[in-house]
Amino acid sequence: MILPKIMGILNVTPDSFSDGGQFDSVASACSQVEAFLASGVDIIDVGGESTRPFAEPVTEEEELARVIPAIRSIRGRYSIPISIDTTKAEVARQALAVGADIINDISALRKDPKMLALVQETSVPVIIMHMQGTPGDMQVKPHYENVINDIKVFFGERLAWLRENGVDLRRITLDPGIGFGKSLDHNLSILKHLAEFKELGCPLLLGHSRKRFIGDITGLDVENRDLPTAVVSALACSSGVDIIRVHNVTATCHALQMVNAIWKAN
Repeated sequence: MILPKIMGILNVTPDSFSDGGQFDSVASACSQVEAFLASGVDIIDVGGESTRPFAEPVTEEEELARVIPAIRSIRGRYSIPISIDTTKAEVARQALAVGADIINDISALRKDPKMLALVQETSVPVIIMHMQGTPGDMQVKPHYENVINDIKVFFGERLAWLRENGVDLRRITLDPGIGFGKSLDHNLSILKHLAEFKELGCPLLLGHSRKRFIGDITGLDVENRDLPTAVVSALACSSGVDIIRVHNVTATCHALQMVNAIWKAN
């Protein structure tokens, strides 16, 4: 088996649910990237707009002011792949221009009509996520007939739409959207049946780090959820996950080292 790549979360925001305000300067962002690199990170995911439940949206200008200096500085110092976490086409466009390599759109290219044109014009990898509703209302009584089938149908429709619009599906990675319009039971079902999403033929990203469902189960506050996050990361390896998106790269790297050692044992 091949171990998943580790994507380190770098929120250059004042209000993200876990690390808001910690890395909202270029100096602090680069310091965090250095720590990530020392821990074995594979991708840096830079975001300038909080998508926590009930978060208020930010303007394009504000998001650009947050992410562009950070990406430009990171790219000037390091060759690590950079993902831009945004739903805005202009933010993604300018991020790519200063060194980002991947578009990570939690709206699956639905929020900004201009995002498809940008994807068509470029050849970069694109991550599309499933989300029921918007960050402002997604946790208000989320409902599914069957959460796994419903998400697979959604992805099937988005992939067909992308294919019809000339996008090579080999560029697409799928994220089932843990915590985005899902209850505790929905999240656990997704984690149990992750392998089913691989049937769609695309790489799979898992973004479960420090999220509320972990607190619901363990009673732990956000800042103390890295151990159960790493446990979930390790378990997800057997489902064929390709990218694991986390806040604490060190803990996840250690968890994957243990998985690798067990896999290689006689």
